[in-house]
Amino acid sequence: MAACAKGLDKFMFSLRLLRNLRLENERSISTSMCRLVPNSEEPPKFTPPSKPVIVDKTQSVASLRKFLSPEFTPPRQRTDPLKFSIERKDMIRRRKVLNIPEFYVGSILAVTMADPNASGKTNRFVGICIQRGGKGLGATFVLRNIIDNQGVEICYELYSPRIQKIDVLKLEKRLDDNLMYLRDAIPEYSTVDPDMKPVPFSPTGEVPVNKIKVRMRPKPWSKRWERPKFNIQGIRFDLSLTPEQMEHAQKWAQPWQEYDMLKEYDTSELEVQILGEVQQELSK
Repeated sequence: MAACAKGLDKFMFSLRLLRNLRLENERSISTSMCRLVPNSEEPPKFTPPSKPVIVDKTQSVASLRKFLSPEFTPPRQRTDPLKFSIERKDMIRRRKVLNIPEFYVGSILAVTMADPNASGKTNRFVGICIQRGGKGLGATFVLRNIIDNQGVEICYELYSPRIQKIDVLKLEKRLDDNLMYLRDAIPEYSTVDPDMKPVPFSPTGEVPVNKIKVRMRPKPWSKRWERPKFNIQGIRFDLSLTPEQMEHAQKWAQPWQEYDMLKEYDTSELEVQILGEVQQELSK
């Protein structure tokens, strides 16, 4: 009888143990299911992102527009491409030190330049950009303004180490890519307030085009701007020349240049390649 009682106790103990294990398994399964199925009564909990969002504050606002400065495109003359590749690296290195903004012929700029002869060792000049020339490190731009009823022009080297700051006061284009004829125009078209405040512009939209046509002074001019070879769109010739003079200017037309395939060539693919290289190096 004692042996039967001990065997019964062991059997009951094993049954209780199996039952406890079964309850524990069911409890763990229900808990995991509760984690998978959210409770509708409880408000959703905010889970922070695994990695923080990093905002690159080094990129300027002007970099939002895909703009390639014209001096990065090599000239169409037969030149060594290695030379311009080396110059392009120096230009990018200079742009990492000096912020050279986007501007066009017709934009109003303010350039601060180191001047050992000035009182504050710096000189600031405000004017309208009337010309951009040169390629590579030899790129230049000309600013013009009327100061004390006298036309003043300064030609700057774009990558000169003496330039400390370039500010775009008004970003716009003109009807022509060269505004050298403002030398022969009425002074009011070249007059810019030295204390002019910057005009806000959209960094992603289209660049505004100023379609103003200037009025010229009486002849003689520095060049015969009425001749078709200049293809000037921003001058009111009807206010300065007679119909006979305009008819005489048409004799100097060169209609064969329209069909000259070697005068210009397509550089769109090269510009896209150079733009990608420049943006990649400036983002480092």
